[in-house]
Amino acid sequence: MASSFLQMFLTCLLLLISISHGQPSFRPSGLVLPVRKDTSTQQYVTAINQRTPLVPVNLVVHLGGQFLWVDCDNNYVSSTYRPVRCRSAQCSLARSNSCGDCFDGPRPGCNNNTCGVTPDNPFIRTATGGELAQDAVSVRSTDGSNPGRFASVPQFIFTCAPTFLLQGLASGATGLAGLGRARIGLPSQFAAAFSFRRKFAICLTSSTSSNGVIIFGDGPYRFLQNTDASASLRYTPLFINPVSTASAFTQGDPSDEYFIRVNSIRINDKPISINTTLLTIDSEGNGGTKISTVNPYTLMETSIYRAFSAAYIREAAARNISRVARVAPFDVCFSSSNVFGTRVGPAVPFIDLVLEGQNAVWTITGSNSMVRVNEDVLCLGFLDAGSNPVTSIVIGGYQIEDNLLQFDLAASRLGFSSTLLGRQTTCANFNFTANP
Repeated sequence: MASSFLQMFLTCLLLLISISHGQPSFRPSGLVLPVRKDTSTQQYVTAINQRTPLVPVNLVVHLGGQFLWVDCDNNYVSSTYRPVRCRSAQCSLARSNSCGDCFDGPRPGCNNNTCGVTPDNPFIRTATGGELAQDAVSVRSTDGSNPGRFASVPQFIFTCAPTFLLQGLASGATGLAGLGRARIGLPSQFAAAFSFRRKFAICLTSSTSSNGVIIFGDGPYRFLQNTDASASLRYTPLFINPVSTASAFTQGDPSDEYFIRVNSIRINDKPISINTTLLTIDSEGNGGTKISTVNPYTLMETSIYRAFSAAYIREAAARNISRVARVAPFDVCFSSSNVFGTRVGPAVPFIDLVLEGQNAVWTITGSNSMVRVNEDVLCLGFLDAGSNPVTSIVIGGYQIEDNLLQFDLAASRLGFSSTLLGRQTTCANFNFTANP
């Protein structure tokens, strides 16, 4: 226990030392980023200001990503760019023992005696080598209600990646914003830079014309109508998968993604029969449930999916909702003719994920379960992941839209609201009008 505490203390000290030089006097209580849904890829895209002089950088959000990486091959120009040296404190924070040289430089992404890491693109399951570096980053502060003045981190740790790693990302994106557990992920670096708790909230909008929001730091999380969405939160523990789920990793690395424990699943308050051993993470890192912004729809291991979809079809039939032919990629589709609209989406059977913890029931209403593929057809937005996936249930982006999720890394706890539509607000209702 003592050695574990000492290791944690030294890791935190390294992070504080690595980004404390040149620290600004302005210390906000929170930071805010807008996030939009890209129509063609269904990815979620945010933007930060980086470099000197500052330029806006569009980034695809990777909830479980290890760190920020950007394309440095294509016109990366900055007077404050600094490569991270081998065996430095920053290299240790990145859990890297790699040391490399590059003889096509010096330039951003290509320097000698530098720390090497492995940026990955989970959308195409590709990883490559990259140079760890530091540069200036600037984002808006917030009081939980509006954006405020800009706050800057002069030496924010990130990774340079080659241009080809952008393949499959939303148009205009030049990298990935990693929000995972890693000590050089955005949540940990911002918390260390401004001395607030290692906590962030994400609220993704279903709209492709309005922005959702990511807030680093504690609440409140106020939306228009002065609704504090944090009042709706219920809580469940976050679990650490002992085996990394990244595209490439070093043996012994844990996963930086966010796992929760689903104890059971109910449809219209009726439990479904599933193999519960699939719901826990084994010693090899298989099983369990994670939350992902990489997968647009929830994935379920085959036996879970079959029991889930069969039960859903039965409950829909009891409401005289007629099944129709599948529409790829969905297997279960219905006629919309007998389905009425409600404040929380189509009037269809509710889905309850019964999670670990007191009253920890995540209710998925029609707004997050049904995908309207055309005027006449609604499809169940859950997919068969196959018989042997690494993770048994992956909760996808569509299922968390217009839900507030708060990730407390320090307490290893997830706060979840279920749909905000029932509170007459949405994730698009954060007021992005900046305070002076």
